[in-house]
Parts: sequence; structure tokens; C-alpha cells
Amino acid sequence: MELRTTRRALVGLGVAGALVASSFTLLKAGTGTASSHREAPMTAGDPRNDNTDVYAFVSPDKPDTVTLLANFIPFEEPNGGPNFYQFDSNSRYNIKIDSDGDAKPDITYQWRFRDQDRRGNTTFLYNNGPVTSLNDENLLFRQRYTLTRTTSRGTETLVSNGTVAPSNVGPASMPDYATLRAQAVVGLKGGGRTFAGQSDEAFFLDLRVFDLLYGGDLSEVGQDTLKGYNVHTLGLQLPKDELALKGDAKRNPVIGVWSTVDKWSPKGFVQVSRLGQPLVNELVVPAGLKDAFNAIGPDKDAGIPAVVKRVTDPEVARLLESVYGIKAPATPRDDLVEIFLTGIAKANGPIKADLNSQTLNKDAGRLRPSEMLRLNMSVPLSKDPSRLGVIGGDPQGYPNGRRLGDDVVDISLQAVAGAALTGRLVDALAAGDKVDANDKPSGATFPYIPLPGTTSVNQN
Repeated sequence: MELRTTRRALVGLGVAGALVASSFTLLKAGTGTASSHREAPMTAGDPRNDNTDVYAFVSPDKPDTVTLLANFIPFEEPNGGPNFYQFDSNSRYNIKIDSDGDAKPDITYQWRFRDQDRRGNTTFLYNNGPVTSLNDENLLFRQRYTLTRTTSRGTETLVSNGTVAPSNVGPASMPDYATLRAQAVVGLKGGGRTFAGQSDEAFFLDLRVFDLLYGGDLSEVGQDTLKGYNVHTLGLQLPKDELALKGDAKRNPVIGVWSTVDKWSPKGFVQVSRLGQPLVNELVVPAGLKDAFNAIGPDKDAGIPAVVKRVTDPEVARLLESVYGIKAPATPRDDLVEIFLTGIAKANGPIKADLNSQTLNKDAGRLRPSEMLRLNMSVPLSKDPSRLGVIGGDPQGYPNGRRLGDDVVDISLQAVAGAALTGRLVDALAAGDKVDANDKPSGATFPYIPLPGTTSVNQN
């Protein structure tokens, strides 16, 4: 089965760095769950500070803007009261942008939260009547936030008293949750928007992959094991020029995106969580380095020998060969080194060397190998989006950023088996995990991610 997008097309897109970062990691047998849910010992015990997914895509209804979403708090059971889910008021939540390719943040958007709890010693209730607006007196617990933007020019406050959309308690308590969601979207100076609040868990896959690769014979596929859960989302919709190097998205269209959480400790704020591409820390980094990986920035990635070794001789490819008879590509996997750590732009830009796709940025210098979610903002919107993204002939999809509908699991299954290397899809993996879409459709407007559900997970 021929791929509709060649390796050279991947290079031209400037997005190859994201493709194999998850592809060589997906099928490692062990503990953990989807994307980067519960990926490290520290965050597994501290879910409010656990990044679960990052999305970055050109806004479908406003193509002059980019939407960035960062999700937190995995596996929120909708009926998990009476103390429903909330952001950590002792932490700083960040979405970071690298626009010049040095693997350091050029722009940091940061949320800080504060609690308003009026329950006191009189009631256990989250609300004591129907909640019809974010400022309804019946809502007894709410969170407010401050949003700042930090660049080399300093820090600017964008929102000083925003309100988080509350957890969706149920139809009696919140008869029109869509209205509460809409009220939680705040306009920003310059034409952007932001959102903070609960959402549906939009990532989709069959998590029984951890049972020795779907039971060893693909017998355990077809069940979306994240169906029914919620998460907490931070969202931004921003003009492209606001994110681009030197404010020029036409000349410098490629950005790197990742999210972090800094938690307060006796030593001050300490970074405890980090996420760019899905699955990297969860399944690439060995257990003894997972917390350390969460604590560093992308600029230090190339100095982790354990990660480099997993790239050149990926365990997953050997597992696929032993379990399913899919011959592993020969090692060392120099193709994966190029894609994951250095990029494959050797003949694709003005500078030849260990450069990744950001040579597309005309004003960028030498670039540092690093892991982050990369987005080429100049790729036109797809008229017919494919869930398989680039390998499905849709250059606007994953690994060119990540959209809510991109099937990163099936894309990754193909890549680890050598599809990006050979130019052919692996027929034995054509069905993937048989979970091809989220159970809820995405919205037509920002923040796009579906509304949180209220049905108990064990009823789904």
C-alpha cells in the first residue's frame, strides 16, 4: 500500500520531528496509560499537575490564527464529587513557544489560579441550586485566574480576573453547560482568545496495548478506553504573527510548542511536568529518568543518552517483530535519529548540518535538537482532513502539529514499523487499534474540544 506523502514531503513540511517521537514509543509493554497520562512516578501521584495532551493547529474557522490546547488531570470521572476537579492553586501552568529553534521558550503564556470556596462548614455541596452563569450565587466553589505573557521584552498581564468553567456536575445543577463554557472564553488584546475549564477527554485509543501489545494477536482492540472521562483544558487562540519569529509568520512559519507545570515547593517553583509530543516521556524515557525528564526543558534533550539509545535501537520495533512477525528495520536507526533529534532538513535549507525543519524560518540560525510539538503555520487548511495526517496525504495533520481528530496511535503504529522509512504503509497494521475517532465530535468554534460529559464511565 503506497503512502500518498513521500519522505521529501515530510521534510518540506517541516514537521518530521514529531512523527517518530511517539512512533517508536507507542507499543512498549509496561505500566502507564494514554498519551502522557500518569507517565511518571511523581505526576502519577499528583494528577492536578499532570499534562495529558498538547494540541497545536491552525484554527479551522479562523485560519489567520493558531489554536493551542493543553490538557491536565487525567481520568476525571464525571461523578467524582463532592470535591470536583480543579487546577492547582499552588502551581503555575504554562504553554511555551519556541520560534527560533534553539529549544528555549521565546514566549511563555502562564496561568495562576486562586480558589473561591464559600462552602465553609455549612454544606458539602459544590452548588446549592441550578447554575446558569459563571457568577451565579448557587455556585459555591469557583476558580479565578491570571494569565500573563512573557517574552524578551518582559511580562504582560493579559487577563487579571478570569473565571474557570466549573466541573460539569450534571443537568440538574448545570442545565445549560454550553452557556457556561461560552462565558469562560475571554477575549485578548490583539484579537486572541483564551479558555480555562473542564472538557471532554478528546484523546482516543484502546489502552489494552499495554497487555503485551493487544494480547499478542490484536484480540484486544476496538474499545475506546478513554470514553466518558473528562480533563481540564487551557486554551489559546492567537494570531499567527504573535507566535512567529520577529512577528512574521509568512517568513518564519514554524513554531515549537510544549506545556509545563511549575509547582510551589520550599525551594520555590519547581517544574514537575512537561509535555510536547504524545507518549514521549511515558514510553521512551526509562523509569529512573521520567521525573528528571519532566523537570528539564527541550534544550537539554540531546544530552539524555538513554533517549538517544532508544532512538537508534528502538525496543518497540523488536517487539513488533517478535510478537507479530513484522520485520524490524535494520539498526542503527539513523532515520529515527534524524527525525526525532536533528530533523531531516540536510538538503532542504540554506544551512547543512544537524538542523531540523525550522530551516523554513528564514530568520533562524543554527537549531538545537529537541523534543516538542512542531507546527508549520503556513500549511493550508485541508479540504478533506485525514485522521492519518501526513501519512494519510493530509499535510495539515499530525505530525504537523496535532489536531483533535488526528489518530496519533495509528500513525505511530505505522511509523514504528518503518512506514516513514520505506514509503509504504504496513498492511499488517492497517486496522490499527480500531478506534478511529473520539466518541464526541469537536466543536466548530474555539476552544473546539467537546464539552465535558456527566455520564458515569461505568455506564458507557
